[in-house]
Amino acid sequence: MATSVQQSSKWLKWGALGAGAAGAAALTVASATSALAAYFARKVVTPEKTRADDLSILAVISDGPRMQVVLDATADTIIDGTFAIYFDGGLAHAVVGRIVDYVPREGSVTRDVLSVHGGELRTATQGWWSGSIYAHPDELGLDSEDVTLALPGGPAPAWLVRAPNALPTWAIMVHGRGATRSEGLRAVAAAHRLGMDSLLISYRNDGDAPAAPDGRYGLGVTEWADVEAAIDFAVAHGAKDVVLFGFSMGGAISLQAADLARNRKRILAMVLDAPVIDWVNVLAHQAQLNRIPDYVGRYGQFMLSHPLGRRITGLAAPVNLKSMDWVGRAVELRTPTLILHSIDDDFVPYEPTAELAKRNPEMVTFEPFSKARHTKEWNVDPDRWENVVESWLRPRLGRYGLPRD
Repeated sequence: MATSVQQSSKWLKWGALGAGAAGAAALTVASATSALAAYFARKVVTPEKTRADDLSILAVISDGPRMQVVLDATADTIIDGTFAIYFDGGLAHAVVGRIVDYVPREGSVTRDVLSVHGGELRTATQGWWSGSIYAHPDELGLDSEDVTLALPGGPAPAWLVRAPNALPTWAIMVHGRGATRSEGLRAVAAAHRLGMDSLLISYRNDGDAPAAPDGRYGLGVTEWADVEAAIDFAVAHGAKDVVLFGFSMGGAISLQAADLARNRKRILAMVLDAPVIDWVNVLAHQAQLNRIPDYVGRYGQFMLSHPLGRRITGLAAPVNLKSMDWVGRAVELRTPTLILHSIDDDFVPYEPTAELAKRNPEMVTFEPFSKARHTKEWNVDPDRWENVVESWLRPRLGRYGLPRD
């Protein structure tokens, strides 16, 4: 099993904090606190250049055309569902399904291989685990167009997947921190059946779109302007309104767009998967996972949100964490919102989601899942995920009928 530090590092890549803490212990208490808080704050807003191969592929078993893969048993790989293993530097991936064998004493798990795309799994020894089982719209069996968005920072690529007999409502997919536009492909089938064209966007600092001038994440405070540009694109190409689908930090970005965008009245509804509802809560949780003292974590938050911290974090402007506290701002949310969030999400706690829904039941519907880890609700139960989304959205799109089987 992975330690709590290893588990959290898969999302924010903070696994080195323990080593940083050990080195800082040699300094005075004050300087140690400052150094660790500064490291914490910088890690939050600094995009990772590469993805670490942190999963060992122990063996591949062939039985005619069928394959099984033996992996390290981790908190991720022992969860039932359909997932992906990316290898060869992310250029290839294998889709894996049911657990065939799990041997805790050996620390291994064997799963069925459903398909392999772009490489040879038999020769791979390392990779990373992902909920993004599709790397390109082609893998869904749907036609797509490569389009370009005019973001504030320059042109950025996006995929446009058309639906037959499409409504004038588009789905705009907003991926999370450290992910790419492929994350939203999981939601395209449901949008397609509902008659919505899907626009899967890239945004600043995600590796596809141009980087921000400071090269730092704004945690939603800056990225919402890229969603605004995506809405402009949709409207210019025939959309009357849009539904924002936001994953993780993409949820925080979508909430900011619904609050601040010039064209926010075009946002008919939002579907958010494991969204960041309150960054203060998430940062405190991540600090706890990494065994960082509470007061050090709060100091890191201060560095992010105060102008004096810019020299340390590299941010062009401080991040207003209070503006992204949607529990405190619950009554201000006036866009109908469906939130799907696992109670077992150990990266972004679900409690703020539940509290937001409690405080604003008129606008917010909370659909809790279980067992799924961060943004993997669809992977654990895709039929339920899609049925919930379609049932909730269908009447809002002016379409009525029974949900699919």
